[in-house]
Amino acid sequence: MTSTPTLEKPRIGITLGDLNGIGPEVVIKALGDNRLLNILTPVVYGSTRVLSYYRKLMELEEFNYSQVKSKGQFFTKAVNVVNCWDDVIEIIPGQPSRQAGRAALLCLKKSVEELKEGLIDALVTAPIDKNTIHGDEFPFRGHTEFLTQEFNAGESLMLLTGKDLKVGLVTEHIPVKDIASHITRDRVELKIRLLEMSLKKDFNISKPRIAVLGLNPHAGDEGLLGTEEQEIIKPVISELKAKGKLIMGPFPADGFFANGQHTKYDAVLAMYHDQGLVAFKALDFESGVNFTAGLPIVRTSPDHGTAYAIAGKNQADENSMRQAIYIACDIIKNRVEANKSN
Repeated sequence: MTSTPTLEKPRIGITLGDLNGIGPEVVIKALGDNRLLNILTPVVYGSTRVLSYYRKLMELEEFNYSQVKSKGQFFTKAVNVVNCWDDVIEIIPGQPSRQAGRAALLCLKKSVEELKEGLIDALVTAPIDKNTIHGDEFPFRGHTEFLTQEFNAGESLMLLTGKDLKVGLVTEHIPVKDIASHITRDRVELKIRLLEMSLKKDFNISKPRIAVLGLNPHAGDEGLLGTEEQEIIKPVISELKAKGKLIMGPFPADGFFANGQHTKYDAVLAMYHDQGLVAFKALDFESGVNFTAGLPIVRTSPDHGTAYAIAGKNQADENSMRQAIYIACDIIKNRVEANKSN
């Protein structure tokens, strides 16, 4: 056992998310590959009872794990499980419940506590149901906003990363009718800077090329379809280019992806959630990972939701969860290397 950081073999915390969704299933399937134990020490925050239930349901009895008896004392050659609640919570795959939401919050809070204490080196979060977890203890729109506050980051960047594509967002979980009011010069510049910094520090890209999308159809069509491009986005890009940054745009979102222009850049900055994620999920869904850039800690997650419709049916694809775990390890390594060179 160990409680000392070993960057050659990082300790990756993994939350089970909503226990009635596909979170437990994709966690079990991803960690069922014993080769992972050669490069990382997994620490699952949830419940041995939940894992036992899904292991039996999916007939994956060969999947083994060890319950953590003492805080921070993890087996380096095993899947470690931290029990985050003592009472019995009913498991009904595919059915949203407040109990499941409460359990997901307990997993998240425990993992954050141990991340702050340095007991784990990164966090991978399985999907939550925003409706069942939302309440006085979690008045947030999602993981990103919660973790940004918990780690006093001020601002962060939702960055979707896949095999050949990275997409960051200027605005995240806000209603469409409110998007335009959030597109300001300060916000666009901040998100570009967060994206550039993350590409350098987290992905080891020394001189990132970044494409910025417009907000309006045809990127405003020179002001005919909206003025945000002329008044906000273009001036920010011009100022950053004058400082030697490789920032291009604003590009019309539809043609940009349709023509394959995204392949010429290290990352793309979209103005709002669906503008970026529709394209990303169409191009890289199975291996896509959500990374929260701009935080002092490393947090990734699969780029899918609870998928209640297939929960408990042994149909969920674990590849995105597996990639989220691998990318968390890669980012830890890159940050260590970046710190050495500074």
